[in-house]
Amino acid sequence: MTNDKKFQVFLVFLMCCYVHSHPHSIKILGDITLGGLFPVHSRGPAGVPCGEIKKEKGIHRMEAMLYALDQINSDPELLPNITLGARILDTCSRDTYALEQSLTFVQALIQKDTSDIRCSNGEQPIIRKPERVVGVIGASGSSVSIMVANVLRLFEIPQISYASTAPELSDNNRYDFFSRVVPPDSYQAQAMVDIVKALGWNYVSTLASEGNYGESGVDAFVQISREAGGLCIAQSIKIPREPKPGEFDKIIKRLMETPNARGVIIFAHEDDIKQVLEAARKSNLTGHFKFVGSDSWGAKSSPILDQEEVAEGAVTILPKRASIEGFDQYFTTRSLENNRRNIWFAEFWEDDFRCKLTRPGIKIDPEKKKCTGKERIGRDSHYEQEGKVQFVIDAVYAMAHALHNMHQDLCPGATGVCDKMDPVEGRLLLSYIHSVNFNGSAGTAVLFNENGDAPGRYDIFQYQMTNTTNPGYRVIGQWTNNLRLNVEDMQWTGGSRQMPDSVCSFPCRSGERKKMVKGVPCCWHCELCDGYQFQADEFNCEMCPFDMRPTLNRTACRPTPIIKLEWHSPWAMIPLFLAILGILATLFVIITFIRFNDTPIVRAAGRELSYVLLTGIFLIYLITFLMIAEPGTVVCAFRRLLLGLGMCITYSAMLTKTNRIYRIFEQGKKSVTPPKFISPTSQLMITFILISVQVVGVFIWFGVMPPHTIVDYEEQRPPNPDLAQGILKCDMSDLSLICCLSYSIVLMVTCTVYAVKSRGVPETFNEAKPIGFTMYTTCIVWLAFVPIFFGTAQSTEKMFIQTTTLTVSMSLSASVSLGMLYIPKVYVIILHPEQNVQKRKRSFKAVVQAATMSSRLSQKSINDKQNGETKIEPDRTQ
Repeated sequence: MTNDKKFQVFLVFLMCCYVHSHPHSIKILGDITLGGLFPVHSRGPAGVPCGEIKKEKGIHRMEAMLYALDQINSDPELLPNITLGARILDTCSRDTYALEQSLTFVQALIQKDTSDIRCSNGEQPIIRKPERVVGVIGASGSSVSIMVANVLRLFEIPQISYASTAPELSDNNRYDFFSRVVPPDSYQAQAMVDIVKALGWNYVSTLASEGNYGESGVDAFVQISREAGGLCIAQSIKIPREPKPGEFDKIIKRLMETPNARGVIIFAHEDDIKQVLEAARKSNLTGHFKFVGSDSWGAKSSPILDQEEVAEGAVTILPKRASIEGFDQYFTTRSLENNRRNIWFAEFWEDDFRCKLTRPGIKIDPEKKKCTGKERIGRDSHYEQEGKVQFVIDAVYAMAHALHNMHQDLCPGATGVCDKMDPVEGRLLLSYIHSVNFNGSAGTAVLFNENGDAPGRYDIFQYQMTNTTNPGYRVIGQWTNNLRLNVEDMQWTGGSRQMPDSVCSFPCRSGERKKMVKGVPCCWHCELCDGYQFQADEFNCEMCPFDMRPTLNRTACRPTPIIKLEWHSPWAMIPLFLAILGILATLFVIITFIRFNDTPIVRAAGRELSYVLLTGIFLIYLITFLMIAEPGTVVCAFRRLLLGLGMCITYSAMLTKTNRIYRIFEQGKKSVTPPKFISPTSQLMITFILISVQVVGVFIWFGVMPPHTIVDYEEQRPPNPDLAQGILKCDMSDLSLICCLSYSIVLMVTCTVYAVKSRGVPETFNEAKPIGFTMYTTCIVWLAFVPIFFGTAQSTEKMFIQTTTLTVSMSLSASVSLGMLYIPKVYVIILHPEQNVQKRKRSFKAVVQAATMSSRLSQKSINDKQNGETKIEPDRTQ
């Protein structure tokens, strides 16, 4: 036995329990019978199939089918001489109950050979001949349609739904006899993705009612968003079919685990939507979540009843529709007297007017008023046409047009149903259904694609409470394969026009790069491009070139400013002040010496070497100006030349002097013959030879490495790049500077050694002691210079400190030489000229003898003191 045969036998067995009478249904007689499935009642509590009556989604839609049948049967152009009948059933919003009810449609198609089948009591089933249903209008919910479609396809009964939008139903292999006049949720999901992107959101959560509609809708949304890119799902939550107490509070808590995902995409039933809104209000989250609702929310008032503040700003979507005026006129004129064919109309009447009809044997609740039967819909009760009425009418008309075209092809010229259409072949009728193309009740085209789906046309609504005449849903856009959204018409909580955010991470500021969160392409951390980095692109920071620093917003690099030691800088003013004073004093001494060139004091000081020494002192002072001047090739060349030359000239002259004195008195201890090379000419030659070593070394340096300027970007490159500066300087390192001064330091040390050795020579005979004091003080100055100069190597003010330290040290050493060697002489020359006279000239021999005697007396005096004896000897040096 085939699977289809087994399933048919199973269906016959199921019908044994209720074949004695039809279930509650509406029967409309006609030549051709259509089936109808509507959720007249809501789903009942556990153990009860049906609950309260559903006025809009149930009665309105079911009456729309009756209205469409009336219109078709009265239309002489459509199915002339053929009357359409109907068998309309209540699904009670439950798929299993709908399956049970829909078995009525297939009774006429089941084999009548039931000899081998018995009911549970052992009796043979009594099966009445039912009417043959050629097509079914419905169902409403996708889960119901799926359940029913699985049965109807076995018996090749075409089905046209007016509200089922699950993408699963587009599968032409599994649901080949299913069609619908509403677009599938795949279109709806695409529209919702477009809306989310238009709002600038990239991080949203999804809520789905358990079942085909909710789960398929969310799956389509997630799939499309993944393909489109740039949209991430924070939470994907399913609402149970039978939610437990507190379930919705848990859902809100889960949504708040990702608080940045304020946008919530919701594919849910009305009751679930209402409870989600209520749970959000109880959690004091009014205004936090911004909902984007599917067509199950649409423009209905029931899901947001008493939850308007929470729902404010919600964006919903609904297949493009229009209010059918003819249906409004038809429905508002329905009454208990003229609508007896609707077996549920009395129940609707009681619920709509909040009254109670009298029935035999049933007492009326005294708290409820008695229905008079004179009430009128829309006058004594609120009436608003349900959103799917248009699609119910279009579904009935699609079936009618397909039958009409089939009749014209199979029964040309025949009146009524001909033999070729008795019975109507389901698969052939399906082909005619897929071929229809007519203007529907709203004036839009009704047609189907190869999967039986209608084209996607949606209106986009937003629920607004403020700045509107009447709070309610406002059309803010349309979607027909592409989105047209009027953002300027949108408003949010409290009437705000500010677009709310629903993003995982906010855009990084300028100068910050994105560090992506693994597995979540919409989430990132912003990291500042620190130090000398700039933002190369959205995800990377790169180092600026060595001669540049990042801009303030770190989006590019800018040239590092170049500085130099300025004349007005505090670091330059002190050295300049000392240098100017030193130059003036040196010039004053030189002029004085020239003026009194032939006087005894000037002659005794050694005129030739004095002028050389004063020249060196002058150059030492002069180097300060070169060290502060703006670096250039010429300036750098003179720095190299004069930096060591001034000191070299000064200490070469002093070394020559101390060496001459030392040799004279050392020679005097051995012989009365004067030593060689003590004449002024010899002294000058020795001095110039010593100086030439420095000059030759500098010119060799010129040849090996010509002088030039550089910009040092490393010296002032602190952690804060805004403080970075390039320093224009001569190409002289600390090492080359020390090398340049090293020869002068050797001369200075050597001179100091000779000064120490000549310390016993009487003052009346030479300048040994003043030179000695000069060299001692100079050594102290330069010993202080070394730690200051090299101890500031890591300072950001290195160049300024070192330049100031060097120039001040050189000026101080020059001032020491000038002050100790020449200021006393100038003092005598200017203020005590009486002392500047010629004394008795003594021979070299007498000078040596006097110096030797003085030395011996000094030594003897020291020995006597050690022996405790003190003797007074006459002074014979005069």
